[in-house]
Amino acid sequence: MIGKDDAGRRWSIGEVAQASGVTVRTLYHYDEIGLLSASERTASGHRRYTRRDVRRLYRVRALRALGLSLEEIAGVLANSTDDLAAMRDLLTAQLRELEAHAARIQRLTHRLGGLLEQIGSGSMPDSGQFMMTLEMISVFETSFTTEQREQLARRRAELGQEAVEAAKTEWAGLVEELLRHVQDDTSVDDPRVRVLVGRWDALANRFHANGRDGEQTRAAARGMWRENSEEIGRSLPWPAARMRDLVDYLERARQAGRDDRPFRK
Repeated sequence: MIGKDDAGRRWSIGEVAQASGVTVRTLYHYDEIGLLSASERTASGHRRYTRRDVRRLYRVRALRALGLSLEEIAGVLANSTDDLAAMRDLLTAQLRELEAHAARIQRLTHRLGGLLEQIGSGSMPDSGQFMMTLEMISVFETSFTTEQREQLARRRAELGQEAVEAAKTEWAGLVEELLRHVQDDTSVDDPRVRVLVGRWDALANRFHANGRDGEQTRAAARGMWRENSEEIGRSLPWPAARMRDLVDYLERARQAGRDDRPFRK
């Protein structure tokens, strides 16, 4: 456990992963891209994280939760200092986001309460379906603003039901293919993986508007996947843990693609 009395303590990569909720693979990736590196190594070469490293990881996680990409986070950290003022600003922004999140949950609670009061003696879904539906509604409502939900609904209507169903089928096939690469630990630089990730993002883009509005709903959708994988996973035919690994794999592949771009002629 990482606590206030840990002056001088060092943490292994496994301890940091367990405490922070990120995978060891993600910490390796943060190291590879220069976002977060362990300040020390043991005589046998094992990573050891210091209190300063833990604070930096907290900043990475907090900025990620606020919707920034890894590339954007790197820019923020490069242009800010690790002092009380910087941490205060970050915590203030995080608190405001959590307060807005709490307000959305309260509105959703009232809405669902009203719906439940209207349920009569008709046919009722089984408890598993009902709880799953409530969780999915909660995830969706708290991840997107009202305006963003309306934008997504309009886009789905423009595509039409047939196109939406075809996209679902295509997406399921992409999940299966990419999960095999995750299981095989295929490099994210592998051309086959790049093609699949490109298809994944192109498919997702069909459901988002062009321009800044689309960028915002895409960012919110990715945040929803990152922060609510357990709830979302219950409605999918794949284990939630595998889907979390897949989302992490996709992000690493996208980052690798961004890193390659400046070197292309």
